[in-house]
Amino acid sequence: MKKQEKQLYTLIPIEDFKALMGVDDREDKTARFCLVTSTFSIEQYCKRRFIRKKYYESLHITRDLLFPLKEYPVNEILAVFAMTADNPMMKIIEPEFYRPMLGCDYNEDLPFELLLSHSLRPYRLAGVKVIYWAGYKAGAVPADLASACLELAAWNLNRYRGRRIGMTGSVRGSGKDGEHFEMSMPENVRALLEPYSRKTI
Repeated sequence: MKKQEKQLYTLIPIEDFKALMGVDDREDKTARFCLVTSTFSIEQYCKRRFIRKKYYESLHITRDLLFPLKEYPVNEILAVFAMTADNPMMKIIEPEFYRPMLGCDYNEDLPFELLLSHSLRPYRLAGVKVIYWAGYKAGAVPADLASACLELAAWNLNRYRGRRIGMTGSVRGSGKDGEHFEMSMPENVRALLEPYSRKTI
C-alpha cells in the first residue's frame, strides 16, 4: 500500500471501493475525492469524528469528579493531568487514581466518562486535562457504518459520472418536465447512520 493511501481520510479502504464499484485508475482521483468527502459528510451529519485520532481535552471541574469525554469510542487513556488551586502547574495523575465510569467500556460506541478518585478531592483541583485515543482503527469500522460510507461515495461517484451534480435529472411533474435539486444524502444512508449520530439533549 502506498504511503498516500495510508493517509486517506476514509472509513473504507480505497482498494475496496474501487473493486466494488469497478473503478479503474482513470477515475482514481474522483474515487478518492468521493470517499473523503463522504467520510466528512458522515461525520458532519453524525456530529462526531470516527477516524482514530489522539485528542487533547481540557475538562471543567465537577463536584463528583466525573468527566464526559467529547469523542468516542475511546480506545485508550494516555495521560491525565490536573492543576490545583495552590499550584497552576499541571501534574500527572497516576492511573490508579482514575478509571472509566461504571458501564463505560473501552472501544464501545457509547459516550465515555472518566471518573477521578475521590481521594483527590482534598487537593482542590482547578483544572483537568486528558490525552486519549478515540475513534475506529482502519479495518475495524462497524459494517453498517462502512456500508453507509460506501453507499454515499458510490452515490456521489454516479452523480459526477453523469455530470448532473446538484440535479436529479429531468423529472415530469405537473404536466411538464423540469430540473429538480437532489437531496444532500440518500435516505438509506441516513438510516444506516442513525445509531451513530450524537444524541443531544
